[in-house]
Amino acid sequence: MLKGTGASAGVGIGRALVVKEQNLDFSGVPFSGQEQEKARLTEAAAAVSQRLSAMAAEMTQRVGEHAAEILSGQIMMLNDPFMTGQMEEQIAAGNTAEAAVDAVCGSFIAMFSGMEDELMRQRATDIGDLRTRLLVNLLGLEDMDLAHAPAGTILVAKDFTPSMTVGIRRENVAGIITEVGGRTSHSAILARALEIPAVLGVPGAASQIHSGDTVAMDGELGHVYLDPDERTLKDYQARQEAFEAQRQMLKEYLGKPTVNADGRPVALYANIGKPEDAQAALEKGAEGIGLFRTEFLFMDREDLPGEEEQMNAYRQVAALFAGKEVIIRTLDVGGDKDIPYLHLEKEENPFLGHRAIRYCLDEVDLYMTQLRALLRAGADYKNIKIMLPLVTGLEEIRAARAMLEKAKKELAAQGLAFDESIQLGVMIETPAASQIADLLAQEADFFSIGTNDLTQYTLAVDRGNPQVAGLYTPFHPAVLRSIASVIRAAKEAGIPVGMCGEAAADPALIPLLLSWGLDEFSVSASAVLATRRTISLWSQKEADDVRAEAMSLSSVKGIQGYLSSMIKK
Repeated sequence: MLKGTGASAGVGIGRALVVKEQNLDFSGVPFSGQEQEKARLTEAAAAVSQRLSAMAAEMTQRVGEHAAEILSGQIMMLNDPFMTGQMEEQIAAGNTAEAAVDAVCGSFIAMFSGMEDELMRQRATDIGDLRTRLLVNLLGLEDMDLAHAPAGTILVAKDFTPSMTVGIRRENVAGIITEVGGRTSHSAILARALEIPAVLGVPGAASQIHSGDTVAMDGELGHVYLDPDERTLKDYQARQEAFEAQRQMLKEYLGKPTVNADGRPVALYANIGKPEDAQAALEKGAEGIGLFRTEFLFMDREDLPGEEEQMNAYRQVAALFAGKEVIIRTLDVGGDKDIPYLHLEKEENPFLGHRAIRYCLDEVDLYMTQLRALLRAGADYKNIKIMLPLVTGLEEIRAARAMLEKAKKELAAQGLAFDESIQLGVMIETPAASQIADLLAQEADFFSIGTNDLTQYTLAVDRGNPQVAGLYTPFHPAVLRSIASVIRAAKEAGIPVGMCGEAAADPALIPLLLSWGLDEFSVSASAVLATRRTISLWSQKEADDVRAEAMSLSSVKGIQGYLSSMIKK
């Protein structure tokens, strides 16, 4: 058995088709002069841009705009004057168009590959995909076409790029296996959009698996079997049937309210990164937006988005979710989220450095622009709430509120419409915030628990470091006690409390969260229906009983083992 990361749920059974990397050797290409090489580069870029636009249109039609945005992002990179300018400088230095593309893309790939955040590292894959497409065009090679893969195909590749995905037909491809990538990679996002099981990050997959091999794979557990015996094959066939039945059953929860087994209502929201993601969240049954990560509006560009651009982006989501809450997190930059044009100083330990709310409070003009845009975006629907990231003390909330009040006065003086009563909340994601949650609750209008960072900071574990990543777990008693105390503080202060970290969708943790009285669960769009179903299975008494037993245990292994055994199927 081979093991990787389960990135798109489902069971795939079929015959492998190993996608070999194309030979992109350009060492024999002669330099034909600066003007000719620049012309070749311009023609290749135009052709690739046109092809990507067509692919994005096809992807939009098949699975929606949220998936197509990945390809649109590549078009933006290709049209970035900074990137093309660097390529032209390479040509001016006597390099061929191929060498220029390879060198410039390579430098960007190296930069992004070294970042901790997987979302940032994913840009390296996107640029690599772009480099391949440009070189294929310059070298006169044929585009890879997977549209005619036979039914029952398990695609195997070193990496599965966004442009490879477009030609895939769901009815023919039973699964995807790659050597690189994780749950948040674009390969995973597209696989989930197409509802194709995927196991990513399988070491040596493209060399160990051969075209024609029979493969059985589990996109949730991350298991891959080559030439499975009869017993394993029957087991996976049964799993496949059960998964399909489960998928059809979850559709019954579309349009239904989110309530526990006693009928107590709970808010079930979705996390998004771009305005375009909101449509997918709505289609998947989200009742609001629990986390809109605004930093993605600031990325993949050369300068700051202006007030009007930001306002329109926020208002687009507010309009789509009219009558429902939209919680928008202010710019969370720094740490591993670098934006070149902001010229952030390199820090020895950026995760503990000048980032998020700390950075924004020091960059008054930048922050005021965002606050003004948020206030104006909330004018029509009155459903936007503002959330502050990485808060560690009361001073940060007070400073942000003072700036918000100043922004209101400016807008009023200009005669511009805005939401006078917009709420200001806090993302609880540091041990400091969890320890003084009772104090923060006196100043904040709401809480949202960010379990990803709260877990990392509480346990002093860098989840991107493979040597200690195994220690990263929300099942640690310290993390669970922090969550419980934050919810209790919110309840005592009479403010709503939600959770926007991955733990909100974990079926093993949901009974604890229900027992503690969490008001709002915010999960990925793809997890909305499964989370709604899990919540519906638990009565308050059952959840309380599970919570009492779990919190009486003292070890991670004991707690996780017990809670996993109590998951309701």
